[in-house]
Amino acid sequence: MSTPGRTPSDWIVDRLWRGVIWVALRLPHRVRVAVMGWLFRTVVGPLTGRKRQADKNLAMVYPDMPAAQRAQITRAVLDNVGRVVMENYATPHQMTRALTWEPTGPGWAAAEQARAQGRPILFISGHYGNYQAGRAALNARGYRMGGLYRPLNNDYLNAHYIATIEDVGGGAFTRDRRGLAGFVKHLRSGAQGAILIDQYLFDGPIFDFMGHPAPTSTAATEMALKYDALLVPIYSTRLENGLDFRIELEAPVPHTDAETMTQALNDSLTARVHAAPEQWFWVHNRWKPERAEKALRRAQGKA
Repeated sequence: MSTPGRTPSDWIVDRLWRGVIWVALRLPHRVRVAVMGWLFRTVVGPLTGRKRQADKNLAMVYPDMPAAQRAQITRAVLDNVGRVVMENYATPHQMTRALTWEPTGPGWAAAEQARAQGRPILFISGHYGNYQAGRAALNARGYRMGGLYRPLNNDYLNAHYIATIEDVGGGAFTRDRRGLAGFVKHLRSGAQGAILIDQYLFDGPIFDFMGHPAPTSTAATEMALKYDALLVPIYSTRLENGLDFRIELEAPVPHTDAETMTQALNDSLTARVHAAPEQWFWVHNRWKPERAEKALRRAQGKA
């Protein structure tokens, strides 16, 4: 009997994907990134339902947006997703280019001061631009920013997906008990951690995200409070050349309470998405409105 994550179909998908990556890595970097963007925009997105999911999410958040505009954003989103995947499998090239991505923003000076003092730092972002680019830019400058990640459902794919996180430096830590323990140890050593806050959490508390209830983890803000870690929103916005990024560190989120800080992080990402919707991964089922509404009613004592 096959185990979840290791079925024959999982193995076949992994072998096909390994073949695509092997071929792509033999192309010049500029070409392979563009080709992977095209592949996701024209083939992978439509076949896997990600194109449909992106359009559905856009219609929910922007109900007055014309269908043609949603379609245009969806194409740009799928192109970006494909580029991100390719860039993250071409780590040596990514790290070389990262040396030219100068971090900016009010959070940069604060992060440099905290690092000099040996204070832990939590960098928070979402699936925006290329979320690994910020890690690459800072780790190329001497940071030890490890990534906290959720494993893929396909174990075969996950084996090399982990490597794309580890190769950027700072370590990769799974979102389970063992991984969190390692992540905390890493943080307490005076190092830095990266967490993406825009993933659906089945039993997470409800927070507002782009005007809709979204189950959201408070783990990042709870860790920041417990270990006195600087909490810095970081964003890597893809530039017009399709290969480079603007790395921006916003002002650190003040330490108050986990709920207030988590909502502040959601608000920060919301503002970024509204300013450049084509940069965010609308392909994820972020809200799951029916489940979120039920959870919100339970929390309010109405169900």
